[in-house]
Amino acid sequence: MGHVHVIRILHTTFGIFGNVFGILLFLAPMITFKRIIMKRSTEKFSGVPYLMSLFNCLFSAWYGLPFVSPNNTLLTVLASIGGALEAIYVLIFLIFAPKKEKFKISGILFLIISIFSIVALVSVLTLHDNKRKLLCGLAFAITCIMMFGAPLTIMRQVIKSKSVEYMPFFLSLSIFNSSTSWAIYGLLGKDLFIIVPNSIGSLLACVQLILYAIYRDSEKKLDVEMEGSIEKGLEKTQIEMQKNMETYAL
Repeated sequence: MGHVHVIRILHTTFGIFGNVFGILLFLAPMITFKRIIMKRSTEKFSGVPYLMSLFNCLFSAWYGLPFVSPNNTLLTVLASIGGALEAIYVLIFLIFAPKKEKFKISGILFLIISIFSIVALVSVLTLHDNKRKLLCGLAFAITCIMMFGAPLTIMRQVIKSKSVEYMPFFLSLSIFNSSTSWAIYGLLGKDLFIIVPNSIGSLLACVQLILYAIYRDSEKKLDVEMEGSIEKGLEKTQIEMQKNMETYAL
């Protein structure tokens, strides 16, 4: 009994850690969206990760409900807060995105809401107990993997451009902390639907942090080289102007 009690305490503790790191994860894009609002442009930022996060939050909140899966209420709490924040981010993105991007984001958003509504209705009206948990758990795990996989396009951009400008460090760190906490939470609760996607998320976040460590120095080096080339260009122009002035003086 004592062993079971300790596991329950640890399960709750890592669920609380997951909530704290998860909220930090959902708050991390505020820096990005402050920049978008200030510049009134989404620049090269992608709206897909925020849509995938919203998609996952909907299914996370649903999966954590007591009539779907017991002892996962902490998951619903985090997903409800995260879903509200992600909805705000998507709205801001829709306001400042180019026309073509607005159509794309709107289309994906409509698809997300439609899929969630269908799965939720089917799970309530036609399924019970383990079958309901299986359907909702699969939907939750798939959307979770999609959310963690969304930054792959940004990672490819980082490798191509050798710049980490569009892959914020604190976002990657928050993903790592949150997904690792939830993976341990799932392990203690013996829930594969939580263990598998969050383990993948932890691994992908680790790769992002490694890329950041590699290309952060490359970006600084590139800035120095650009500054050097500009200075050389200015010096060359000044020398040429001086020579021209001396020629005219003669």
